[in-house]
Amino acid sequence: MPHLRDEPRSRDGDRAELAVVGAGPAGLAAAVAAADHGLDVVLLDAAVTPGGQYYRSPADGLGATRPGALHHGWPVFAELSARLTTHRASGAIRQLADHQVWTVERAGDSSWTLHAVTGAGEQHHSAVRARRLLLATGAHERQLPFPGWTLPGVVSAAGAQAMLKSGLVLPGSRIVVAGSGPLLQAVALSLTRAGANVPALIEASGYGAYARAPRVLAVNPGKAAEGVRYGAALARAGVRILSHRAVTEVHGDDRVEAVTVSRIDRRWRPVPGSGREIACDALAVGHGLVPQLELAVAAGCRTRVCADGTHAVALDEQLRTTVPGVWAAGETGGIGGVELALCEGELAAFSIIRAVRGGVRRSAARRAIVLRRSRRRLRAFATLSGAVHRPGPGWSEWLTANTEVCRCEEVTAGRIRTACEELGAGDTRTVKLLTRAGMGWCQGRTCGFAVRELAGAHGPGPGTGAEPDGPDRRPLACPVKLSTLADLDDSG
Repeated sequence: MPHLRDEPRSRDGDRAELAVVGAGPAGLAAAVAAADHGLDVVLLDAAVTPGGQYYRSPADGLGATRPGALHHGWPVFAELSARLTTHRASGAIRQLADHQVWTVERAGDSSWTLHAVTGAGEQHHSAVRARRLLLATGAHERQLPFPGWTLPGVVSAAGAQAMLKSGLVLPGSRIVVAGSGPLLQAVALSLTRAGANVPALIEASGYGAYARAPRVLAVNPGKAAEGVRYGAALARAGVRILSHRAVTEVHGDDRVEAVTVSRIDRRWRPVPGSGREIACDALAVGHGLVPQLELAVAAGCRTRVCADGTHAVALDEQLRTTVPGVWAAGETGGIGGVELALCEGELAAFSIIRAVRGGVRRSAARRAIVLRRSRRRLRAFATLSGAVHRPGPGWSEWLTANTEVCRCEEVTAGRIRTACEELGAGDTRTVKLLTRAGMGWCQGRTCGFAVRELAGAHGPGPGTGAEPDGPDRRPLACPVKLSTLADLDDSG
């Protein structure tokens, strides 16, 4: 590949060469790499500061002296942040913080218009145009309901970590960590280091299943070593790791006082008589992550079913979606962790540079070869991890008829089952129309997976619930006031 000279950046009013949605690890890596090679970039993010959920940091007023102590790989983020600052000063990157993109649409000249709202109270509309679009919208946590999960003191696992990273606070003093997935170990260790008593880490799957894929482990030695380090550190902190178990009930009047931990079989069905109570004042629970696909689906991107049962954007080796002019990176293309997100963000930038300039520098071409190899092995591990920790269909047996599945609309498991068994609903959309499940403020982000599984178990599909339904197509990716929509003129 011949060495390419940097070309002057072309400006066309408010239209950038590249719009990056999301300033987490993938989006940040993509934006600075693209700007390094001469592209005009606009970076939009809903948060005030870059870093995404992973690199959350305490507010300045809290006086944290070592914010990096709460993170793994902080020097990488610090270096990306420094490059972002440099590119902002030169005008190569226009950073639009506190901009929540609610939809994207194709303009007449094949460029993209991104509509965003700013401000939590009095919303203001902003429209940005770009020739090409990179979606790095991240993920949200997957929750499985069970009796008592709406009690105060029950928080998501990632939420507990976010409270610690951004607010330097703990959800309680004696915290049980439960669910499934590699995130749980990091959360439990962070909580113990912050002074919490974590009596147990409850893992619904078993870590021994990783040994069934020795080749994947062999090419990812760092992942195996990291797991060993976490396990040793938790043992030193006195945290019991109980696998093939799940929290099947939470007890308490005004807040959490104890949890029932039951042994579960391979299908995640509770073993009768195996329940044991553990006293605690907080529960941090999560069953992995779910890619945020609203903007990708609105743009027409095809999705695929992943090994963990979630849907993700379908991508080729160049991180291109099935829609021309749209790329995606990080968790949007499947849950894989921060190392993979950083890798894909940079790779996507090189792919976009090729599309704009017709090629990349020799150094970038060599770097891309290394990154593609890393991506393949990291994606292989992500697929393995997703399969190991995928919820089994028997989790629904944790539910009673009165267990709320959709908290926003207070829809119980009994109402969903009635809709399926007596009213003929066999898919998520029909269940939603009959019960309002998933129609509340969070728009199904919390209950969506559970509702889809419950509906699919009664539908025409094979029975796991993941097969019949794809992700919803939503015209709005976040809540937008009607007054904001009414103020839009024909020009957008």
